[in-house]
Amino acid sequence: MVCALGAAVCFGTATVLQAVAARTAGTGEGGEAALLLRALRQWKYIAGLSLDGLGFLFQIVALRSLPIYAVSAALASSLAVTAVVAARLLRVRLNGTEWGAVAVVCAGLAMLALASGPEGRQDGSDTLRYVMLAVAVGMLLLALAGGRLTGRSRSLVLGLGAGFGFGVVEVSVRLIDSLRPAQLLTNPATYALIIGSGAAFMLLTSALTRGAVTTATAGMVIGETLGPAAVGVVWLGDRTREGLTWLAVLGFAVAVAGAMALARFGEAPAEEQPA
Repeated sequence: MVCALGAAVCFGTATVLQAVAARTAGTGEGGEAALLLRALRQWKYIAGLSLDGLGFLFQIVALRSLPIYAVSAALASSLAVTAVVAARLLRVRLNGTEWGAVAVVCAGLAMLALASGPEGRQDGSDTLRYVMLAVAVGMLLLALAGGRLTGRSRSLVLGLGAGFGFGVVEVSVRLIDSLRPAQLLTNPATYALIIGSGAAFMLLTSALTRGAVTTATAGMVIGETLGPAAVGVVWLGDRTREGLTWLAVLGFAVAVAGAMALARFGEAPAEEQPA
């Protein structure tokens, strides 16, 4: 759980940096790939990516020892980190309700830490590996077409797509059972991990720049928690400690609800217009 929380700290801090950089990059023209390239020229976005890389290493270690539902809830709690970082670095003021939501996230994670059992011992089928690859490709196509979406549902679709992409990464880590080059290259989960992470970053960048970010962030939290948690329980054998299933379910729901209450902190602060 320490590694999962370390990943949440890295991802939450990176969100603040990437949101600011994405808004700056969004002033040009072009599709989603061009938007991502412009964002990569911002040092804050690069710093955010570096933290994402460190967080991903923590995430891998956590997924090797904890059930997916515990890790995904911890990652969703990165929004609590984002809120605290935004309050300190960007001088965004948190009201009493939002501080309460941070406390709720912490309480939910404490429940999960008490109730979580060991990582599931099922390896997952080849069918599940190919399903993850298909979902990753679908999210990549959505990312490439994201600039053409219109309407109020655009933010929610982009956010859910980013969440599903990150969810593919979580599940794929568990489906990679060997790091030998020959087996990595023949494992569909390897390609699902690479494609899913790329698609998720493109969708998240687009959501942070061109949509209602609060809605998009809430969609991302839903996408990266519920689906992977269900896959872990149903297909990978994730379980709780004996007699504490109710506490794990409650902790998961509380942590995710608290994170969604902090969804607005996925958005960069609005810049003041000159008089």
